[in-house]
Amino acid sequence: MHFAKIEEAIQKASGRVALRGWVKRKREHKEKIFILLRDETAELQCVADSSKLDKKIWDECDKATIESSVELSGSLKKDERAPYGVELTIERFKIVGLAEKFPIQKDFSTSFLMDVRHLWLRSARMRDALKVRATVFEAFREFMKKELNAIEVQGPMFVSGMVEGGSTLFEVPYFGKKVYLTQSSQFYLEALIFSLGNVFTIAPSFRAEKSKTTRHLTEFWHAEAEFPWIGLDELLDIEENMIKYMVRKVLEENEKQLIALGRDPKTLEPSVYKKYERLRYEDVLKIAQKKFPHLKSGSDLGEKEEREITRNKKTPVIVTHYPRSLKPFYHRPDPKDPRYVLCADVLAPEGYGEIIGSGERTWLTEELLRQMKEDGLDPAPYRWYIDLRRYGSVPHAGFGLGLDRFTAWVIKAPHIRDAIPFPRTINRYYP
Repeated sequence: MHFAKIEEAIQKASGRVALRGWVKRKREHKEKIFILLRDETAELQCVADSSKLDKKIWDECDKATIESSVELSGSLKKDERAPYGVELTIERFKIVGLAEKFPIQKDFSTSFLMDVRHLWLRSARMRDALKVRATVFEAFREFMKKELNAIEVQGPMFVSGMVEGGSTLFEVPYFGKKVYLTQSSQFYLEALIFSLGNVFTIAPSFRAEKSKTTRHLTEFWHAEAEFPWIGLDELLDIEENMIKYMVRKVLEENEKQLIALGRDPKTLEPSVYKKYERLRYEDVLKIAQKKFPHLKSGSDLGEKEEREITRNKKTPVIVTHYPRSLKPFYHRPDPKDPRYVLCADVLAPEGYGEIIGSGERTWLTEELLRQMKEDGLDPAPYRWYIDLRRYGSVPHAGFGLGLDRFTAWVIKAPHIRDAIPFPRTINRYYP
């Protein structure tokens, strides 16, 4: 027997069809049972009429519980009162897996839904969000391969040194030695550009930040890339074109999901068709100072500041030339003013803030060692990274894109946990 997807049945709207899925809702009215059947594509109202069914089939319908998996067949007809305007009259019905009483009923608190995350993933909201997320991942990979001829690579998850701040490292034992979960694959990508040219990866990164904001995870999915022979201006063009490509792909493939999630697709169109504003750190600081007058040159721009900067923006904002004191040792100083580095953060609009961190890499040995000394770093764990400068180094640049934050912005999620299947936060590391 061929089982159609519910989406196919809705499009067909007439004739006989066999389906399988899960009971999302069930109610009885007089001599009828109404079952809202769901699968990964859509939902369909199915009706069992006791006057038209064999008692054995009726009893099976009556026995079905919420989230039971079932197989059924029947006749389709158009009905404006039903979801999607189509209804199925049940002729055959079989319970495949009878569900116990489903725990998600009246309690929709955040804490409870996190406790039963493995079951909440079945909700239409999570299903739609994860479909958009899948498109985001696919679009990034597509852009890198098709537009930049980049090679996909992978780096290790156990590392000996930090890329970002040392306070955000997760320490793990490793056969009697001390290593860390990676904060970024950047250094390994830098090693690979000398043999492969443009490279990228999609991998988890780990940050032990004790942040409880709506945009922080301790484990997140990181899209990173490195490019030899380019500078900051070329890098910013790549990033802007990449974001436009990814948003366009979502609009093409996930309009239905966006609408269901409460995101008007038209609000994303400026991010596809308009030029992104590019501002230096000092100019953006002046915007933030209107609400946070205590900020001074050299102040870091955190979540609150970035929300203020982007709150009324309709497209991403690219902020360049941060003070050297705010960025890690590997960023290249601006030859025109070494107090600043040739870097950029891309801030998503509508208050979502940073989604990309990027910049030119310091590629001269002496310069790299000097900056490591200024930051109080022991060069020993970075010996191999320093070697990349000692043996035929070239100007190069790269970025890291938080795919979870990007997805949260695109679907207009109130919290980043709504854009990832199993979020890891400071208080949550299960199921």
